[in-house]
Formats: sequence, structure tokens, C-alpha cells
Amino acid sequence: MQIKIDLKIFAIILIFLITQNIGIYAILMFYALIHELGHLLCGVCLGFKPKSISIIPYGFNLGFEINYKDYNKKIKRGNLLSLKKIAIALAGPFTNIICIIIIFFLKDEFELVQYQNAIYANILLILFNLIPIYPLDGGRVLQEILHITIGLRESYSVTKTITNVNTIILTALASVLILYYKNIAIFLVIIYLWTLVYKCNKEYNIKENLYKKIEELDKKYVKMNQDYKVT
Repeated sequence: MQIKIDLKIFAIILIFLITQNIGIYAILMFYALIHELGHLLCGVCLGFKPKSISIIPYGFNLGFEINYKDYNKKIKRGNLLSLKKIAIALAGPFTNIICIIIIFFLKDEFELVQYQNAIYANILLILFNLIPIYPLDGGRVLQEILHITIGLRESYSVTKTITNVNTIILTALASVLILYYKNIAIFLVIIYLWTLVYKCNKEYNIKENLYKKIEELDKKYVKMNQDYKVT
């Protein structure tokens, strides 16, 4: 399994060191790792083989090798792979819920500040990841549900629209929080989220252009057959 490191993480660490918030960042990254282990365990149980893990500024990103046999097991307009992807996406936030339950029962083992930080970190990871913004877990669940119900191409289009709208709304809310709390970490999260959304929008445009080219080829093929005459 390949291990990749996004070099921007070192800049983020430096910023948190300067702002004296490195402890909070460490707690978030620790529970983000546990979050990703939830994805990993679920994926392995569903027959996926881990391909890569990337260490990124605000967590981890896990890649799997797809079992292409699942493509042939149709479910409405999707397939079995869609259901497995939904389960894997939800496994991360579910793991954080389990962490909260365990921490709650072991709260006497923590100092008050440690207990509160651990609970807040897991709640933050749950809420943030379940926002329907692709490529967050909530966005992945949304796209796969749409894939099953309205088809693959349409799922890309609707997911892109919902992602862009929700990112704009989240940015507006974050701007208020930045002004109120004077917290640079919120600003950095939003900037990084926009870079992810921009990348996904770019990938969508490539896929959409490919669909259009295929449609044009299909039309040309149909026209060629219509024009073909035998005498």
C-alpha cells in the first residue's frame, strides 16, 4: 500500500505552532486517523483491497482497489459497488460516534480539558464529514444514492451543484465565525475545502466533456447507418 504525504501539512503544522494551537490540531489528526481506520476496516470487510493512504493537512485519505465484478450486480440505475461505497463512507463518522461513546464511559480517566477536547474533536469530525459536499463522506453518500436513483451521469451533475451551493453557504457561515472567534484555523479549512471542490469540479467537467463526445460519436454512427443505401 502506497503512503503519500501532502507537503502542505508542514505549513499547516507551522501555522498551528505559531498560533499555539498545535495541541488541538494533534487531537483532531489523531481522531481523524481513527476515522480513516473505520473506512479501512469497513472496506476490507466488504472485500476491497487498500491501495493507498494519503496524509493531508486536515486528515487522511484512503484509496481502495475496486472489485469490478460489483459493476455487474445492478441495483436500479446503480450497482452493488454503489452500496458498498455508501457503507464505507458512513463507516468513518460511525467510528467517531463509537469513540464518543467510549470516551464518555471512560471520562473519569481524562482530565476535564482532555475529555472536552476529545468529545468536541469527534463531534466536529462527524458534522464536518457528513456535510453533503464532495469529496467529504456526506458528498460521497449523496452521489452514490443519486447514482442508484437517477443514473451515473446525472449524479455527477446534481452532486456538483449541491456541492458548490453548500460550499458557498459554509463559507458564509465560516466568515462569521472567523470574525467572531478570530480563528485562522477556520479560514485555512475553508481554503483547503475550496481547493478540493475546485479539483472535483474540474474532474466533473472532464467527465461531462467525455460524455458529450460519446454522444456526438453515437449520433454520427446513427447518421452513417441512415445514409447507407444498397441498390
